[in-house]
Amino acid sequence: MGNIQTENNVILIGAGIMSATLGTLLKELAPEWNIKVFEKLEGPGKESSHELNNAGTGHAALCELNYTSEKPDGSIDISKAIKVNEQFQVSLQFWSYLVNRNLIRNPQEFIMPLPHMSMVQGEENVEFLKKRFKALSKNPLFEGMEYSDDPRTLMDWIPLIMQERKSNEPIAATKSDAGTDVNFGALTRMLFDQLESQDVNVHYNHSVEDIKRTSDGSWEVKVLNVVSGQVEHHKAKFVFIGGGGGSIHLLQKSGIPEGKRIGGFPVSGIFMVCNNPDVVAQHHAKVYGKAKVGAPPMSVPHLDTRFIDNEKSLLFGPFAGFSPRFLKTGSLFDLLNSVKPHNVMTMLAAGAKEMPLTKYLIQQVSLSKEQRMEELREFIPDAKSEDWDLIVAGQRVQVIKDTIQGGKGTLQFGTEVITASDGSIAALLGASPGASTAVHVMLEVIKKCFPELMLEWEPKIREMIPSYGVSLMENPQLLRDIHVQTARTLGLAGKNKLTPKTKAPLLKQA
Repeated sequence: MGNIQTENNVILIGAGIMSATLGTLLKELAPEWNIKVFEKLEGPGKESSHELNNAGTGHAALCELNYTSEKPDGSIDISKAIKVNEQFQVSLQFWSYLVNRNLIRNPQEFIMPLPHMSMVQGEENVEFLKKRFKALSKNPLFEGMEYSDDPRTLMDWIPLIMQERKSNEPIAATKSDAGTDVNFGALTRMLFDQLESQDVNVHYNHSVEDIKRTSDGSWEVKVLNVVSGQVEHHKAKFVFIGGGGGSIHLLQKSGIPEGKRIGGFPVSGIFMVCNNPDVVAQHHAKVYGKAKVGAPPMSVPHLDTRFIDNEKSLLFGPFAGFSPRFLKTGSLFDLLNSVKPHNVMTMLAAGAKEMPLTKYLIQQVSLSKEQRMEELREFIPDAKSEDWDLIVAGQRVQVIKDTIQGGKGTLQFGTEVITASDGSIAALLGASPGASTAVHVMLEVIKKCFPELMLEWEPKIREMIPSYGVSLMENPQLLRDIHVQTARTLGLAGKNKLTPKTKAPLLKQA
């Protein structure tokens, strides 16, 4: 059975960006607390947070067209874009605080300035982009965004995309120099290094097998040491389940009512990575297009400059794939094992409603490399097959639940936190914008789970995040001050230019 260890204040399950962020926040707010972390892999940030499993966009709604929708009257709804941007500003402030306090160093190892662009083709899409630009550019959060449908300007912005383009189809783009590329794997490793230096006990190669409530209201976690085979039992007053796709199984094992009637649908991603340094050098931006009809929002095609280990790389995708695993390192029975009596009707309803998605996934899985190259050539007309290779990205598990708006078995495409009514346990589910908004999401967890401490903690939270509780959109001067401060601290000012020097390939790190 194994002995029950000393009770902890907090147990964090999973060593990804979410646990890293929550642990770091709690150590600043309650440095005396005893925190333990359990991760089944051999190190931090190996699954969804890993740089090759995560788009690293630094989601601020500067380029993602699926965060703005056209209303029936033709106007553009930018409410989701505003929400996502404000949440990313919270992350920037917290990272800036950590750098200023020397809690993490060398920010250029995890964040780089990089233009974010939206690009569309065809008259109808160009008209949509114009309206989107007009709506966003009036908002202080999107100040400085540019629009152009002039081929000469676009050649200056995106030469790799514009050269050899023979089609007469209208093409337009918006560009924001406020964009970033974020290496969430590197950031996760930095945060866990800091946590360990603050006496947080991080246990790698430890898989959490079960969670159950004890008679005194605490939680007992059953942990398997995957190296020795030894079983341990640990207790905590608060448990956070941040195990990526694996969170659903653990949430179900906890037995909390809030975890009932929730399922998950796994979608994997495949990217094409450029292995030719001369091609990589010609592109310096993240360029997002429009998703194809029937495609899930996380399958929006994009051509991304990435900085990994200070080397510049170029990726295109994602192409959707399917695996029943909930993690890249998971089991082929993950999906089957997640079906329970309480969620089987929800799952069946989702299956019936999401036939277009199923057909799309089947079509995507069956694509040959040359068919994928044809999609790439919509971005880079003269792309050569020999310059590109395929890599498998991370697994994402989309939440399925019953909602008032969508009815039974509605597929959710965002990030979702499930919390017990007494705040003693919380689980993070879902996908994008995920890592980019980790600080905001974890502050919400803290607010829900430790309401009695918020009054005491609020001054410290405001020190870490000056805009806490304030709308930056409605306070443009505060927004400008924060932009100046975070850009200076994180090294984001004045570097958003095409940089010809680059190294390749990325495949060595896959």
